[in-house]
Amino acid sequence: MLKTSTRTAILTAGLMTALACLVPVTAQAADRAFCAGYTDAALNQVHIALSSPNCAAGARGARWSPERQVHFDWCLGQPPAAADAERHARTEFLRGCRG
Repeated sequence: MLKTSTRTAILTAGLMTALACLVPVTAQAADRAFCAGYTDAALNQVHIALSSPNCAAGARGARWSPERQVHFDWCLGQPPAAADAERHARTEFLRGCRG
């Protein structure tokens, strides 16, 4: 039979392992080079939206900011997949309003 301290150590180690499996893996934020490209694309999409009468009214909020730093700073705190999804959302909006 195991000593109480040994049994406690084994149970604690097992519990810690089980809890570690439940914690989601933290996604890695995008790097500066990726975000520079993302920002260029975002600003191009913003320009298109704001220069199109059918799109301009719906182009509101941070997604449509004409400020480079807004897009760049946001991107730095996101995983690349989130930035890609944001780019895709702008693309779909533009497809819808431009016909």
